[in-house]
Amino acid sequence: MPEGDTVYRTAKNLGSALTGSVLTGCDVRVPRYATVDLTGETVDSVASRGKHLLIRTDSSVIHSHLKMEGAWHLYKPGSRWRRPAFEARIVLRTAAWQAVGFALGTLEVLPRDREEDVVGYLGPDLLGPDWDAAEALRRLERDPERAIGLALLDQRNLAGIGNVYRNELCFLRGVLPTRPVAEVPDLPRMVELAKRTLEANKNRVERTLTGDTRDGRQDWVYGRAGRPCRRCGTPIQSGTLGDPVRPGRGATDRETFWCPRCQT
Repeated sequence: MPEGDTVYRTAKNLGSALTGSVLTGCDVRVPRYATVDLTGETVDSVASRGKHLLIRTDSSVIHSHLKMEGAWHLYKPGSRWRRPAFEARIVLRTAAWQAVGFALGTLEVLPRDREEDVVGYLGPDLLGPDWDAAEALRRLERDPERAIGLALLDQRNLAGIGNVYRNELCFLRGVLPTRPVAEVPDLPRMVELAKRTLEANKNRVERTLTGDTRDGRQDWVYGRAGRPCRRCGTPIQSGTLGDPVRPGRGATDRETFWCPRCQT
């Protein structure tokens, strides 16, 4: 599942291939931007902001979000794509590479001066140059009655955590995802752990929260409903967690996993 570490790694790979290169082709396969053609422009930089990816050219910023199924691939000219062409939302070509965005949940092409319109609301980026642990903590604490599992997932608090990390972080800190922020012991340590775990995984193809990269061994609780807890053997439970109907909360119902013995 794409989270902040995946997007960071994607931006790093795209940046290595595209930055400083002139676009020799630009095919945007989204109706709203189908007439956009950035051919002839130079790719200035590629960056991640939380779970958002930004490709900046002379005039524009290509903003994408992978959501659940999206991915960016790099191919040498003439190489066969590893995903079907009907999933391609954008194709960027240079003399040396083709960058193809498949099944992107969000794809926009905006003027450079509108970049903050789409990412300016984000909290400190766990893997970005703007990381500020004190600010992330302040944002989490401004809604003390909110469930920690929702507060962690809200990108306005700290950017880059998705459903895998929020479940695993709650397990590692021994707290139920439903526990109110105000009742989480040593909240600064949870923020520090979030930073440390994303940093540890940002250059790994296979994410691990347990330290074991073998298939099926990477997670403590995520996706393991009904299976024994790796620490105590108690069956892992699952459910959904969402905010009450309150506009602008920034998190939706997502599946949660927890150990009823190790987490309180």
